[in-house]
Amino acid sequence: MSDERKEENASFEQYPLTRAEYISAMVHLYRGEQQRAQVWRTRLDTTTNWAVISMGALLSFAFTNKERSGDIVLVLGMYMIFTMLVFESRRFRFYDVWRHRVRRVEENFYVPILRRDLTSPVENWGFFVAEDLLNPSYKISFFMAMKARLVNNYLPLFGVLFAAWAFRFFDPTSGHHINLDTLVEWAQVIGVGLLYGFIAYIIIFVRRAVKAEDIYFGSRSVDSIDDVG
Repeated sequence: MSDERKEENASFEQYPLTRAEYISAMVHLYRGEQQRAQVWRTRLDTTTNWAVISMGALLSFAFTNKERSGDIVLVLGMYMIFTMLVFESRRFRFYDVWRHRVRRVEENFYVPILRRDLTSPVENWGFFVAEDLLNPSYKISFFMAMKARLVNNYLPLFGVLFAAWAFRFFDPTSGHHINLDTLVEWAQVIGVGLLYGFIAYIIIFVRRAVKAEDIYFGSRSVDSIDDVG
């Protein structure tokens, strides 16, 4: 490579961006981050749909099976739905990263353009985005993500499953007697108690993540709520 060519490549990074180049780069960044957020949002919906379908299948089996195995299937189903909640909580943390980036660009890049006032609400917001691109990090904890999905989607599912199990387990027509099945029944009670005790702990003691509608329609910018989700 000639000395002239090397000089040209070395000085390329020193060229100032034109306004057109800057706007073009920001538009592509925004579209890319929005696409990532949409992909992870779709994955969240897929998991929730599978949970609803699985619950329907569990209830259908439990109430068409008169044997004690129907109760056990409901308990196992509770833990299966909980496993889906765990997977969805992990996905929600990824979705939340892209959602925050998209919102930051909207507030600080597009809002000034639309207002015809090129002063961004947050000073040096581009450095925050750049740092997040260089060193990506979750904005909420795993338990905060779990609480968000639990309250918004999974709590009704667990409520229906618990009501169905309690109806089956304490049904006076089932003919409960003290026999070898007692060990199985105690295992069911302990299993249900542990699971719903953990769910109650998440709901009561884990800090709530900021809702999407609060981010988009609230009075605070995304930069002021990064510490709470």
